[in-house]
Amino acid sequence: MRQPDGARIHERLTQGREQGEIVPLATLTHELGGGADWPTVDDWERVTTDLLQLVRSGDCDALSLGLPEIARALVCTGPHSHVRAYDAAADDFIAYGPTERTAVLAEVDAFLASLVAEQDLWPGDGLLAPLTRPA
Repeated sequence: MRQPDGARIHERLTQGREQGEIVPLATLTHELGGGADWPTVDDWERVTTDLLQLVRSGDCDALSLGLPEIARALVCTGPHSHVRAYDAAADDFIAYGPTERTAVLAEVDAFLASLVAEQDLWPGDGLLAPLTRPA
């Protein structure tokens, strides 16, 4: 990713979090004022374009999680969002929210933990050191 934008994103993704915690970009967007504060970090479209380019060019390990539609929608929304799905059999809507999103992320975490137990994911070459905070 372009610098220093990549370092700023790394700092936002790791600051105050547990080592290895999964942070979807939707969560970061939520934390950045629903996206209004993305310009303080970088241009959102450029970030997503850079990430896709890294994955497509094989410059880091990436994998498709193959999540079902509801799980994918929950991960792609903010941590306090709700997703509604129509259940034709019941002729009613089902609401999914933060509890279900947390469960999806826990499943993803368990899946990734099992993969990493066999072999670490490769983050790419030429990584820069994280930004240092003044003492």
